[in-house]
Amino acid sequence: MFNKNIPQIASLLISEPFMLDPNFQRAVILLCEHNAEDGTIGYVLNQPASVQLKDVMDGFPEADFPLFFGGPVAQESIHFIHKCYDKLHSGIGLGNGIYWGGNFESLQILIRNGDIQQDEIKFFIGYSGWSPGQLDDELKENAWVISNHYHPDITLGNDGENLWKEAIVSLGPKYAHVANFPQNPMWN
Repeated sequence: MFNKNIPQIASLLISEPFMLDPNFQRAVILLCEHNAEDGTIGYVLNQPASVQLKDVMDGFPEADFPLFFGGPVAQESIHFIHKCYDKLHSGIGLGNGIYWGGNFESLQILIRNGDIQQDEIKFFIGYSGWSPGQLDDELKENAWVISNHYHPDITLGNDGENLWKEAIVSLGPKYAHVANFPQNPMWN
């Protein structure tokens, strides 16, 4: 295996450098749910959409927040992670001060009042999901490397491929050289 870390809630899944699936090329995914009975749910942190939240929500012009493609599942749905539990008073704790979801009506009021900043929250269209055992099979195929120790601000960053490189480098010197691999091995 590429590494021997075990996936858990709040792990980062970092795609191997030459992944062919366009949904997950150079992807960094935050795992929000992972268990043997239900499988795994996560959000791609570094695939920005070309629209903002206000563009997909009627009557919400104050929602001037970027959207990200969370994954190929249920792309008609909006999800979010945040670090503003003190304001929202809801969400599932993932650790490191990051929360998954929460009361959307309360969030809309906070956004309308200008009480939520872009560096406190991240919105996703759709999500990434694996059935029970599916992620374990992909890990055995070295499709992903797992990071269980990272700076929590990486989850709210907006910097595409650089986020992937930052996540790889954060794994330590054993993996840092991978960050310089080209997307296509034919380019080498």
